[in-house]
Amino acid sequence: MTPTLWLFFTLCATLAVLVSLVVIYPWFKGRMADDNRLTAINVEVFNSRISELQADKEAGLIEDAYYQAQSIELKRQLLAAQTHIKSHASVSAKSRLIVLIWIPLLAALAYLITADRTPVYELWVAQDAVGKVADDLLTGKIDTPPNWATKDSSALISAMQTNVYSHAYDANRWMRLAELFGALDAKSQSLEALARAYRLKPNDADIAMAYAQASFFVNNGVLDASAREAVLGILRAMPDHEGAQMMMAMSEMRAGDFANAKAWVHKLRSSVAAKPGDRSEALSSLDALLANIEAQQTKITQGVQVTITVNDSLLVQIAESDVLYVSISAASGGAPYAVKRLPVNQIKGGKVTVNLSDADAMMPNRTLTLGRETESLVANARISHSGGAVSESGDFAANPAPLTKTANTAMLTISHIIP
Repeated sequence: MTPTLWLFFTLCATLAVLVSLVVIYPWFKGRMADDNRLTAINVEVFNSRISELQADKEAGLIEDAYYQAQSIELKRQLLAAQTHIKSHASVSAKSRLIVLIWIPLLAALAYLITADRTPVYELWVAQDAVGKVADDLLTGKIDTPPNWATKDSSALISAMQTNVYSHAYDANRWMRLAELFGALDAKSQSLEALARAYRLKPNDADIAMAYAQASFFVNNGVLDASAREAVLGILRAMPDHEGAQMMMAMSEMRAGDFANAKAWVHKLRSSVAAKPGDRSEALSSLDALLANIEAQQTKITQGVQVTITVNDSLLVQIAESDVLYVSISAASGGAPYAVKRLPVNQIKGGKVTVNLSDADAMMPNRTLTLGRETESLVANARISHSGGAVSESGDFAANPAPLTKTANTAMLTISHIIP
């Protein structure tokens, strides 16, 4: 048994014994002496009443029969009051011992049978075994754990998570936990850890950049409001930060704001060109990015601009974790020719406009241009609660909008719930 388990059960046993002693403590008191003070008061009151009756009889105020009846009644009341306040009956040592044993036993049974405590015990074992290694990793004292500590990776991860939550205001620990999740390809957990680190140190450029990059890739190339603010915060403090400029260019291109995307690339290119040394490779990469943005913009102009409106009754039911799917597919069904998956916070004031083009094709040989030539197409929009690409019961959806061969706009209203 580990030291933590020993300590826990020792404290539990001590507490249970103390409770037992509190319960049986009154039984250790001896029998109290009889208290006859009430009897003395009763006798005094009896004598006083008899004297009053005697005086009334001698004064002729009451008859003899009445005097005799009242005297008898007072004597009966005095006899009825002849009781003594006694202490409780003494309890045997055997009874005391039974209670002293049963209270800790019942407490232990209640703890063990009300729920499965195995995960708690396993966590304590992990903390005792690799807790020091986890702390050294999270504080940067070591970069890699020793081989013996990696034999049970789940124990090491549990110990690191527990350590981080015990030092919840240490941004550096959250950063290292994010690195661990990243190495395990746990993207959403890594992003959450980075978000916590960013909230603790919003002015740290390295943390803000790591958070923005993780958010960009987890959200399929879209910067949400928090990640965008992180990048803009870096640029306010360091206007020439190349990583932040590139992030803004990529996110604007992904969002379809090609004018701003090209502006960011031009600014980044000027910054790179002004630096000494051979920058030809970097400049060539930026030129290729500009050409890609131009190509994307050309495709967009040949695509379809879909405006989606959400019914007011459904708008209030949307959760932050919901996902918006906008697609163009054949009226007869099948895989979409173009599709976009967007976070639901893109919907502002109940409306959002999305551009779909060949750039949004699921497969290179199944483009929107090809679909226009061979199929009758429809535009679709759906809000998914699970985030899945397949429609599910409870999702919010719009009625499909038919598209002509040359249509470049479509209007959709998300107005019903999929049964």
